[in-house]
Amino acid sequence: MGDREKVGGLAIEAKGLRKAFDGKPAVDGIDIAVPEGSIYGVLGPNGAGKTTTLRMLLGIIDPDEGERTLLGHARPLDAAHIVGYLPEERGLYPAMTTRDAIAFMGALRGLPLDVGKKRAEGMLRDNGLGDYVAKPIKSLSKGMAQTVQLFGTIVHRPKLIVLDEPFSGLDAINQGRLEQLIRAEAAAGATIVFSTHVIAHAERLCERIAIIAGGRIRFEGSVAEARDRLRPQVRLRTRAVDGPWRAALPREASYEGEVWHFELPAIGIEPLLRALIDGGAGIEELSIERPGLHDAFVAIAGEAAARQMDRDAEPELEAA
Repeated sequence: MGDREKVGGLAIEAKGLRKAFDGKPAVDGIDIAVPEGSIYGVLGPNGAGKTTTLRMLLGIIDPDEGERTLLGHARPLDAAHIVGYLPEERGLYPAMTTRDAIAFMGALRGLPLDVGKKRAEGMLRDNGLGDYVAKPIKSLSKGMAQTVQLFGTIVHRPKLIVLDEPFSGLDAINQGRLEQLIRAEAAAGATIVFSTHVIAHAERLCERIAIIAGGRIRFEGSVAEARDRLRPQVRLRTRAVDGPWRAALPREASYEGEVWHFELPAIGIEPLLRALIDGGAGIEELSIERPGLHDAFVAIAGEAAARQMDRDAEPELEAA
């Protein structure tokens, strides 16, 4: 049960997934490849098609068009016993104890109840919730209840863990705990896929990402590849206001607050440094900043999608 031995292939592969509801496209041609053992993020604003995509990948709903393979199974539901899924809509039986709720969720995936209860007690103790083992769900805070549901999602030690907006509604402490848990599960051999509209979580955790906007994949690849869509930015402060060195600056360079800002030239920094020194610029500050994932998202998905992402993320960022 829950064997996590890696075979080095793809945990998920999908090509050309399409889905419409009432004639309106929700997902319009999705291609995704999730390497086994990776932490993979699906980024996009609310309504972009993230949840529909995850549900198609898991076999909860069928696509109108396209193919998908889950852990080597052409029928995703055949792999349900080695998959853990935390839906965006949370739900636990309020009268159940935390231990029983976790064990019950494991039993739905084929884990014996007695094994589930023992594992639940260990998970709760190891995460500072040992005092709540026998307490009912209704006595827990929202963050604690969400943590308990997450434990129930992974108690059967699945090979693939799919989390739909897992950070939504969590305070900063529980967000940090969730990030630690995701890293620990990946280190233990699980493949993690999570959707989010908070870019910071994806930038800290993910090796690969898919950016979705308007039901379409705008980018699929590594975080580094996404950031490499933009050239690094140079920040330059000089003692001299003018001089022959100015000719070495790109024409697009902007000057704000006594600081020059421009893209790193394709020829690199060395020729620019030489021209600044030889021209008597008097370099006081020079730094090269690699674009972040947020900048890459703007370049890939557009300003409108980025603004929507920022609006969606405000409650989570305030909590963090």
